Amino acid sequence: MSKRDYLHCSFCGREKKDTQMLIAGINAHICDQCITQAENIIREELSGGDSKDGFKGDFTLIKPKDIKAHLDQYVIGQDEAKKVLSVAVYNHYKRLQYKRKEEEVEIEKSNIMMVGETGTGKTLLARTIARFLQVPFCIVDATILTEAGYVGEDVESILSRLLQAANYDVKAAERGIVFIDEMDKVARKSDNPSITRDVSGEGVQQAMLKLLEGSKVNVPPQGGRKHPDQKFVEIDTSNILFIAGGAFDGIQRHIARRLNTSAVGFQNHKKEASSVDKENLLSYVAPQDLKSFGLIPELIGRMPVLTYLNPLDASALRDILTQPKNAIIKQYSSLFAMDNIELEVPEDTLGFIVEKAIEFKLGARGLRSICEAILTDAMFDLPGDESTKSFVLTKDYAHKKFGKYSEAKLKEAS
Repeated sequence: MSKRDYLHCSFCGREKKDTQMLIAGINAHICDQCITQAENIIREELSGGDSKDGFKGDFTLIKPKDIKAHLDQYVIGQDEAKKVLSVAVYNHYKRLQYKRKEEEVEIEKSNIMMVGETGTGKTLLARTIARFLQVPFCIVDATILTEAGYVGEDVESILSRLLQAANYDVKAAERGIVFIDEMDKVARKSDNPSITRDVSGEGVQQAMLKLLEGSKVNVPPQGGRKHPDQKFVEIDTSNILFIAGGAFDGIQRHIARRLNTSAVGFQNHKKEASSVDKENLLSYVAPQDLKSFGLIPELIGRMPVLTYLNPLDASALRDILTQPKNAIIKQYSSLFAMDNIELEVPEDTLGFIVEKAIEFKLGARGLRSICEAILTDAMFDLPGDESTKSFVLTKDYAHKKFGKYSEAKLKEAS
C-alpha cells in the first residue's frame, strides 16, 4: 500500500478515503469539512455572532416604498404587483427581525403567488428583490419536479439549489427566497382528486405542502436523488419565503365564468358584467380560480398573497427597450462600445421592434430575440473594422434583417 493511502486530515484525523477533498500544505493536510467549519467560525466571529434565526446584528429592514422604488429602476409598469411584493417581503423580514422578542402573537409567513402572461416580468421581479435585499435566491422550474420515487427531481431539490446559492451556509439559506416558476404546469388535469398517481401534477403539489408551511427537511447538499448512504443537511423552511409564478394559460375562462361574463362571444347583460375589463381579466383573479384551474386547496391556502401582472402594451414594451437600468438597447450599446462603436437606434426602429414583439406575443422576452435577429450580422461584421466608429440601426436595415430571420423560421416550421 502506497504512502498516499495513509494520508489523513491533520485537524480531525479523517483518512483521505473518508473525505471529499484533502488539501495538502507544507507539513500537514486539511479536509473539506474542516475548511467549511473553519469558514463558519471566522464568519461568525467577524459578524459579531448570529441570532438563532440567522440574521446578522447589522441587518436593517428596508421600507416597502424603498423596495418599490428600487424595482421601478429595473421593471417597467406592474405597479400593483410591485406594491404587493414589497409589502409581503417587508412583512416577512420584519417578522423574522422581531422573532427574537417574546411576543404573545405569533406571525405566520405569507408566501406569494403571481399570475401573469409569459414575458411580463414575474421572474425579474423576484430576482430584483432578492438582489436588493442581498439574501440567497434561487429559481426552480416546477416542470422538472416529480413525486418521490419517480424519475425526475424530488421537491427537496428546491432546497438543495437554495443551499448551493447560499454557499452551503444553512443559516443564510433559511432566510432566503425561492422562486418556483411554471407553477401552473403542476396543476392536476381534472377537477376531481386523483385516485391514482399523478406523478408531475397533484403529487408534486402534495409534496410541496410541507416546504411551504414550514418544517424541518433533510436535504441532500449536492442535489439529485436520495439514497440510504447519502449525507443530509437539515433545513428549517419556516423562515424561507416562497414566491410562485405561472402563466396559467386559460385561467381567463374560469375568471369569466365566475364573473358571469364571457371572454369570447355575446356580452352578458347583467349589470355586473358591464363594468368588467375584458381586456385584462387577470386583474380579477381569485383563489377559487386557481382551484378551478387545478391547484389543490391546501396549496392555495399556503400561498395567501395573490397578485397579477398586466399584459404588456406597446408603450410598456418601448419603455422596456430603453428606460430600465438594464434596458435591452443599453445592453447592446455597451456591447458595441467595447469595440469602440457607437450604436444609435432611431425612434421608428424602436417602433418596428415593438410591433414585431406584439405580433409574436412573447412579451418582453420577444424583444431580445428580435434584437438578436436584427443585430447578429452587424455584431459579426463590425468588430475589427477600424473605419467604423458608429452604427445607425435604421428601420429599413432592421426590416431587411428580420425578414431573412422570419423566412428562415417559416421554412423550418414547414
